[in-house]
Amino acid sequence: MKAVQFGEHGDRDVIEYGEFPDPDPAADEVLVDVKAGALNHLDVWTRKGLPGVDLEMPHIPGSDAAGVVEAVGEDVTRFEPGDRVTVTAGVSCGECEFCRDGDPTLCYRFNILGEHQRGVHAETAAVPEENLVPVPEGVDWEVAGSASLVFGTAWRMLHTRADVEAGEKVLVLGASGGVGHAAVQIAAHAGCEVFATASSEEKLRYAEACGADHVIDYEANDFADEVAEITGRRGVDVVVDHVGKETYPDSLKSLARGGRVVTCGATTGPNPGAGLDRIFWNQLSVIGSTMATPGEVDDVLELVWDGTFEPRIREVLPMSEAARAHELLEDRQGFGKVVVKPDSEF
Repeated sequence: MKAVQFGEHGDRDVIEYGEFPDPDPAADEVLVDVKAGALNHLDVWTRKGLPGVDLEMPHIPGSDAAGVVEAVGEDVTRFEPGDRVTVTAGVSCGECEFCRDGDPTLCYRFNILGEHQRGVHAETAAVPEENLVPVPEGVDWEVAGSASLVFGTAWRMLHTRADVEAGEKVLVLGASGGVGHAAVQIAAHAGCEVFATASSEEKLRYAEACGADHVIDYEANDFADEVAEITGRRGVDVVVDHVGKETYPDSLKSLARGGRVVTCGATTGPNPGAGLDRIFWNQLSVIGSTMATPGEVDDVLELVWDGTFEPRIREVLPMSEAARAHELLEDRQGFGKVVVKPDSEF
């Protein structure tokens, strides 16, 4: 088969699209004929190299993909050849106290397809049965292959971790990205008043189309000051912040008393000042969130399949142009998801 791959960490020039040994599915795995898959920022970080993550090289990236079941292992019971499926990327042990208690995202051995082990941006992929979700007929492959990670992540952040309620004010930072544009839609669907930041007029208009009530150009204005002005200096109840060090101080500043900031990442750095004075005085909560449970993924994907939520696709490229796909993410070009398809499907 052909696969996106890199044999060493580095810049975009390490990415290749070429021959790779066909996967040999284990007893509990499903062989998927991949039709489309989306990139996430973790693909960029994995390519560059993550501290403490020692990958088997060459590495196939990709945490999102959808396609048709080609074959199943002898222990697989949920799928059969011909089924339409999409990948959910979180892998857990199934045995530790957290897995047994129903939250595999807290698993001691939790890892992510495409980040900690070989991913799914290839013509075919062997995927554990537990990491697949059925896709209804009529759902486009580009949609099916780009929704799971970002919508699952945003759903858990807002509903499970931040426990948003209708009428609350929610600020979503980086609304043009995958998690950001999903969070805008989910917060709006929950009945919240949604504030969104982006870096251009075009991206701000897209954020409004996703459901944002107020949009802020963070390159032209200080978003914390804008939030204060719009809310009469009250602030918002929840901030969705996956940016990290660069935005964290203003995220705390944007919160109303008793508010909470929920984070799933730190693109600009993991170690900002703690802001403990503001946290204890205003009784704020800082909440971490990682990926989503299978049940959370099922819940949010049902709303993708029926059209309530829509992954916005900024560009669809052949896998042989994976380096260009990385460039779109790194340079923050466009709004929404970047999708790649095997050249044979393009």
